[in-house]
This record gives sequence, structure tokens and C-alpha cells, in this order.
Amino acid sequence: MVYTLDKKNLKDNAQPDLKPKKFVVWLFVVSSLIMFGGWTSYYIVFSAAKGKGHGLVLPDLFMYSTAVLLLSSLFLFLASRALKGGDISRQRIFLFVTLALGLVFGYLQVSAWGSMVRTGAFFSNNNAAISMIYVVSGVHLLHIVAGLCLVLSALVGSYLNISFERRKFRMDIAGIFWHFIDILWIYLYVFLLLNS
Repeated sequence: MVYTLDKKNLKDNAQPDLKPKKFVVWLFVVSSLIMFGGWTSYYIVFSAAKGKGHGLVLPDLFMYSTAVLLLSSLFLFLASRALKGGDISRQRIFLFVTLALGLVFGYLQVSAWGSMVRTGAFFSNNNAAISMIYVVSGVHLLHIVAGLCLVLSALVGSYLNISFERRKFRMDIAGIFWHFIDILWIYLYVFLLLNS
């Protein structure tokens, strides 16, 4: 059974202004960029002072998790398009796939840490560059958890009797944040690869 959305029949009588909430998300994105930029700057300064990078071959699981995260962004984009087209059934399917891929990403990240520990690269060691791998990937994983909550909010919104504007707002917020953490991970992964 295909469920479609009648955009005209779903209206809120007391529609609040959602722009300030969207601004808060953008503010969080910018502050996260500054935080990760600071950590990568520290990494560069540390590496230059010591004359070495982290000296590790990054686990292949990081590469696989990157592919999973890119795929999840594609499905979230498709969910947004389905909503704009009024096809709620497809939106829900794509949101469920996005959630599942986000969980797979988290599993791959934790598995990559386990792989690093098995090679002797512990969080606490005499090379701060190795510790930074855990810090940036760990804080990024916390961002993934927050992103999953926003995707879940968009999914729940697809089941609620709320206006199209509110549904679109939930999708927009999830999209802004999820695509940001996708691009952020690609930057971090490439940065770590180039500075090994």
C-alpha cells in the first residue's frame, strides 16, 4: 500500500517560525567545524614538532565506513525528494535505510578501534597523534548518534498528523546535519590518510 501526502489538507493553524531553530543547527555545524579544525591544527603542529605522523596503517574498516556513510547520505537525499514529491511510503523506506546504515557506520567505527588496539595502537600512548585518531573519530561518532536522532525525528514526523511544513522542516534539519557529518568524516579520513 502506497501512502501519499496531501499537502493542502495538512495545515497548522498556529504555525511557529522555524527559521530560528534551523539557525541553531547551522550554528552547531559551524562550531563543530571550528572544533574539528582546532584538533586537526593541533595534529599538524604536533606532527611538525615531532617530525612524525601517527605512523599507522589505518584499518580498512575506516574506508568501508566511509562508503557506508556516503550511501546513507544518498538515501537521506532520496527520502527528502520522496517527501517533496508527496510519497510518504518511499520517504519512510529511505529513512529506515538511512538509520540502518548509520548504525552500520557506528559498528564499523568501533570495530576499527578494536583493530587498532589489536595492533598495539592504544588511546593512551606516547604518540599523541594516535590518540587524536581516537578523539576525532570518537567525537565524530557522537555526532553520528545526534544525527541518527534527527533522522529518527524525521521518520517519526512521517507518521504524525502534522503539516507538510513541519515534516519538511524535520527533513531539512536531518539533511543539514547528516550531510555535514558525512562531509566532515570524509575530511577527517582523508586528513588522517595523508598524515600517516
